[in-house]
Amino acid sequence: MQLFHKPTKGQSLVNLILVSSSFCALYLIVSVLLLGPSKLVHVNRSSQDVSTPTTIDHLVFGIASSTSSWGKRKEYVKLWWNNTNTKKAMKGCVFLDSLSDEDNARNANDTSLPPLCVSQDTSRFRFTHKGGLRSAIRVARVVAETVALYNDSDVRWYVFGDDDTVFFPENVQKTLSKYDHELWYYIGAHSEVYEQNRVFGFGMAFGGAGFAISSSLAKVLAKVFDSCIERYPHLYGSDGRVYSCLAELGVGLTHEPGFHQVKNSLNF
Repeated sequence: MQLFHKPTKGQSLVNLILVSSSFCALYLIVSVLLLGPSKLVHVNRSSQDVSTPTTIDHLVFGIASSTSSWGKRKEYVKLWWNNTNTKKAMKGCVFLDSLSDEDNARNANDTSLPPLCVSQDTSRFRFTHKGGLRSAIRVARVVAETVALYNDSDVRWYVFGDDDTVFFPENVQKTLSKYDHELWYYIGAHSEVYEQNRVFGFGMAFGGAGFAISSSLAKVLAKVFDSCIERYPHLYGSDGRVYSCLAELGVGLTHEPGFHQVKNSLNF
């Protein structure tokens, strides 16, 4: 009596395809039951079905700086920060490594600049890159700290950049209006220098150009961010850490060429 039939190579392949197809179908059914069909949407789609238009006051800007650079680079920020329109006041904060009471008082009544915030202590995190700076961890955590400061229903997008990044807020608002903030989006651009892309990655949004994260994604990212950056002590920069943690969540870059990563010609 024959108890076992050894399939041919062709039969094995067919059986494997059938099993794989059955598994995918089962996974899809379970996902729909648990998440609902509205969650099974490709994250890189544009959407015009947002209930109300995205405006400047739906954006929050998290700017990374330091006490050593802020004195000069705040002139960059003055070029684009505008809080003269109280109906649509801009939201955000500049994160420094330290702040004196005098500087804080001076900035408090200056509407030409964002509020100043002091970054949290990052000494507990490992940093093993021999050619980099530990401050990359502090700068990366601007993402989580900005979400903690402005975690409310009015926020649709968190926009991040350096203290020498010059934003055109109306253009940023118009660009982000194309996307549904309730879906997971990581929006930015590659460097315009090939060598930087080769070294740091072609799938990463470069922080010098600025990048945006939808509120729905940013809130999830903030919850896991500290545990995630513990796994990447060897990385060079802050934007690489943000990119790596988003990759762990399965989110890729949505490329918007308006975010320009270029080297400035001023010695600031």
